[in-house]
Amino acid sequence: MWIEVVGWSGSFSILLAYALLSTGRLDARGWPYQLMNVGGALGMATNAWTHGALPSVFNNTIWMAIGLLALLRIGVRRRG
Repeated sequence: MWIEVVGWSGSFSILLAYALLSTGRLDARGWPYQLMNVGGALGMATNAWTHGALPSVFNNTIWMAIGLLALLRIGVRRRG
């Protein structure tokens, strides 16, 4: 049961991030958007792993890596 909550929360986070970006309420170069994507992908990958859905695990792991790299760039840009 808890893993379903994790998966649905991840899905909601990614969809909300996309909706907020599309309506101009979030900036893709900002940490809130990227954190929502990283957290959402982590939740969805965790859920997919427990269900043996390896293509979804792969997709969400890559999604998470892209978000983490973006967060790293945001951090470097703020320090520089």
